[in-house]
Amino acid sequence: MKLDPFYVIVDSAGWIDRLVPLGVKLVQLRIKDSTPAELRAEIRTAKAICAAHQCQLIINDYWQLAIEEGCDFLHLGQEDLAVADLPAIRSAGLKLGLSTHDDAELATALAAKPDYIALGPVYPTKLKQMKWAPQGLERLREWKARIGDLPLVAIGGLNTGRIEGVFAHGADAAAVVTDITLNADPETRTRQWLSATAARRSAQAGC
Repeated sequence: MKLDPFYVIVDSAGWIDRLVPLGVKLVQLRIKDSTPAELRAEIRTAKAICAAHQCQLIINDYWQLAIEEGCDFLHLGQEDLAVADLPAIRSAGLKLGLSTHDDAELATALAAKPDYIALGPVYPTKLKQMKWAPQGLERLREWKARIGDLPLVAIGGLNTGRIEGVFAHGADAAAVVTDITLNADPETRTRQWLSATAARRSAQAGC
């Protein structure tokens, strides 16, 4: 499978409504600390927006709701992977992306036969305190060699000036959070990301 090279991660359907109409084709809805009813409403809204704009929606963590709401793509961290019902996820037809930070987590992820692997943080990140040091670009190259044809997502501290570096070292997609959501003008920054990844997107379309 192929992933769009520009992978946006946001925490509300409101963000999806702002950014997806600009041309975003790959977005993850990652919400923490909401009630099941609130989560369900957010997923339904996000799903409708993405469907209207031919954007791939990925749901973070909430695999039961993703199944119930007829979603088609899920992302799990390692803690969530440990307690998720993988047979149920696969039986529902969901594609699966998994986070990794070290060798042991990569082995665990590969054993689950995911549809993509994420590695991070590539650079220092403002999103949350991480127990892992920044991985660096060479780690991306190593991960890509180990996972082969599986798509590799780079995440952590990315901005438009770092895009080409992560692609040159094996990443298939660059995931971004705070460079957009903490930007004074998120829409303009999103357009800059779309422009910076346009050539790679066109190359994928020609394959």
